[in-house]
Amino acid sequence: MKSTVATEEIAAPYAQALISVAQSNNLTEAFGNDARSLIALLDQSEQLRHFFDNPFIQIDTKKSVINRLLSDDTNAYFRNFLLLLADRKRISLLEPILKQYIALLRELNQTVLAEVTSAIPLSEAQEQAVREKVIALTNAREVELEKKIDKDLIGGVIIKVGSQVIDASLRGQLRRLSLRLSQ
Repeated sequence: MKSTVATEEIAAPYAQALISVAQSNNLTEAFGNDARSLIALLDQSEQLRHFFDNPFIQIDTKKSVINRLLSDDTNAYFRNFLLLLADRKRISLLEPILKQYIALLRELNQTVLAEVTSAIPLSEAQEQAVREKVIALTNAREVELEKKIDKDLIGGVIIKVGSQVIDASLRGQLRRLSLRLSQ
C-alpha cells in the first residue's frame, strides 16, 4: 500500500519537470491531452497499472510497452519523459505524476476543477450554467467539469470546487428541512 503523501512528494518534482519542458517547448496543452489519455487508460486497465507497479518486470519490457501504448503523434519529449520514468524505476508513479501535471496545467491556465454530481446527466445548457456559477464564485478564467451520476440525489446537483461545496440537490434540501423540523 502506497502512502499518498510520500507518493505526492515523489511525484511533484517529476510533474514540475514535465511542465517545465512543456512550457519551454510551447507544448503544455499537447502534454495535457496526452496525460489525460494516459490517465483514462490507466483508470480503465487495472492490468496495465499492475504491470507498471510490478518491480519484477524488466525495465526494457516496460519501455517496450510504453512505446507500443503511445501513438506515433505523441510528442518525443513526452515519450522520452515516460521512458526516463521507467529507467529511474518511477513508472509506478505515472498516474500521480500525470495528475499533478494536470493540476499544474490548470493553475497555469487559471482553470478550476469543479466536481459536479447529479441524479441524471446534465444537458449542455445546465453544464454551461454550472460553469458560469463556478466562474462567478472563483473568478477563474475557465472551468473544467468532472461529472458524476448519483441516483440517490433524486434531483438537482452538488458542486464541489476545492473545499467549497454547493449542495443544490433534493436530497440535501430534504436533509436540511428535516434538521429544521427536528429542532
